[in-house]
Amino acid sequence: MFSRDLYEIVHIVGIALTMLAFGGIVMHAAEGGTWKGPRSRRVVKVAHHLGLFLILLGGFGMLARIGIAKGGIATFPGWLWAKIVVFLILGGIVSLPYKQPKLALPAFFLTPALAGLAVYFALYKPF
Repeated sequence: MFSRDLYEIVHIVGIALTMLAFGGIVMHAAEGGTWKGPRSRRVVKVAHHLGLFLILLGGFGMLARIGIAKGGIATFPGWLWAKIVVFLILGGIVSLPYKQPKLALPAFFLTPALAGLAVYFALYKPF
């Protein structure tokens, strides 16, 4: 098993990669790009999914190191469930710029707010 610090680094790299990729997707869609666009679109999509995977890997690795995951899913605290909801929104929002191009820029500014919300849940554990 790896150290908690390594899992935290993996988690943060995943967040950065997800945000970077979503920015590329939004800019591509805002310029009229589609899912059937150039090969670079595929690279950005893969980067987004890889970032999401790293977020999960690092996050659950940290949970295992601090002992929260020992009791299974039934013992997850409320703040962790809130972070999982934010994660699911960040994962699902990737198709929004192509389906609704007018919502691409609002979604672009929503993603850092969602990331900030997830950080708030992790740091302050409000519930």
